[in-house]
Amino acid sequence: MSLIRADLAKRFSELAIQGDAIPFYGNKVASEKQFHAWAISSLHVIQAAFGKRSPHSVRFEEELTKVSRGYVSERELNIFRGIFLGAKSDIDGGYLFDFQSAISGEIFGDFVASAKAALDRGEHTVASVLACAALEDSLKRFAAANELNVEDKTMEDIVNALKSKGLVSGSQKGLLAAMPRIRNHAMHANWDKLTPEDAGSVIGFVEQFLLANF
Repeated sequence: MSLIRADLAKRFSELAIQGDAIPFYGNKVASEKQFHAWAISSLHVIQAAFGKRSPHSVRFEEELTKVSRGYVSERELNIFRGIFLGAKSDIDGGYLFDFQSAISGEIFGDFVASAKAALDRGEHTVASVLACAALEDSLKRFAAANELNVEDKTMEDIVNALKSKGLVSGSQKGLLAAMPRIRNHAMHANWDKLTPEDAGSVIGFVEQFLLANF
């Protein structure tokens, strides 16, 4: 489990306990102070995990707008708890990674599209930088998602780690072996050592990598 997902899972667990502990007074009315403290924290962590436009976030906010003068009945509180536990279930089930992968794929896809456009204009150095940036970050995310520690690692280290765990195989191995060299030239401004073919090879590889893994 990635550190980000582990931290989120821990926070969701803490809030689940806090939500269950909200007391009721009189005619089954929840403590206003404790409810709002829990609700605001819960909405924040849901939005942090899934985004403000996710179904969990939208539904939770909608229910908050229905709260009348801070009075929350047991039935209403259970609705909030249900929404929250639905989000927690997705976190515990690992579905956050699927969401993050989809978003990451879209972002990296934009980088690749820009790289292809630059190459079409004859700007192979710009294309190389964009494609290498997309590839390096996607490799890091892919490695981290597969329980590999890649923090502060070079691209060559990441490639070797992926190979050693069997996460890349066949023709991918050979193609990946050339990527650190191209990346280093691109990121260290060794423009004279880059060719249009280098840019094209990185673009082609990262496109296939994104399709397969994001």
